[in-house]
Amino acid sequence: MIKLPELCTKLREKGYQRVALQAPEGLKRILPGLATNLREEGFEVIISGDPCYGACDLDLYARDNADILVHIGHTPVDNTRGVFYETWPVNADLTVIKNVIPLLSGTKAGLVTTIQHVHLLKDAAEILTSAGIKPIIAEASHRTPCPGQVLGCSFDAARKTGADEIIFLGTGLFHPVGIKLATKARVFACDPITGTISEPDADRLLRKRFGLIQKAKEAESFGILVSEKSGQCRKELAEHLCSLSKNAFQVMIREVTPDQLLNLGFPCYVNTACPRLAYDDQVRFSAPVLTPGEFEILCGVREFEDYEVDEIL
Repeated sequence: MIKLPELCTKLREKGYQRVALQAPEGLKRILPGLATNLREEGFEVIISGDPCYGACDLDLYARDNADILVHIGHTPVDNTRGVFYETWPVNADLTVIKNVIPLLSGTKAGLVTTIQHVHLLKDAAEILTSAGIKPIIAEASHRTPCPGQVLGCSFDAARKTGADEIIFLGTGLFHPVGIKLATKARVFACDPITGTISEPDADRLLRKRFGLIQKAKEAESFGILVSEKSGQCRKELAEHLCSLSKNAFQVMIREVTPDQLLNLGFPCYVNTACPRLAYDDQVRFSAPVLTPGEFEILCGVREFEDYEVDEIL
């Protein structure tokens, strides 16, 4: 929940009058109510209606038409000016942490989560400690300002634990698979909402990615996708990738959609924007969308045995 009095105090202390609101797709429905509350407090309000997939995807146009952009649901990944960040904590039962303890083979375990549950890490760590398990929570970094926090594009907090076994507290399988690829550790995906515990199968993903690399060998040209979004733009990486093939061309793009790629007509794309596009959305694209590391494998400058999950660090 947004703490309205605290938010209003911050806005007034800075002298902000015109406020732009932005939230990811799962939280957009709270914006009309929040806008109403802010208007009743005397603020002018603009709502960003464009798709939003994270703090890497700030609506800078809305920000530039207001005194401040209030971005809900995430923490900052860079130093973009003119933005307030309001997280959206999700409480959950931690019985799943108690249930994973018998599955651990050692006496210590890394502990990571996403921003929605980062406030639960202290209690989760205490549960592990009381059972004789030493929890390892990595310090914050510039893209993950909360200890133990991972993103879909950054598993640094998991890697820095140095643990052979890592507990991911959260929903979905993308983060656990990414953690496993990034760390080579044994990973337990502990879903506090459903109470389920699973171990991700990274080999299945690798087989699919290898198949795409093989298919991409038939391509005669490559579109190197370069995001225009503030927290996703990796121009230097794109230039490096273009240097690997005389048939590679940089494509500046804001929204990577199936129609956009189909209209451009490249038989293969290499994604330097949000890493999740290549992994999560491949089924939506008619052409292979490779990660930077996969393109290096295709060009013969990296071995498949040296495969690394794509991250923005």
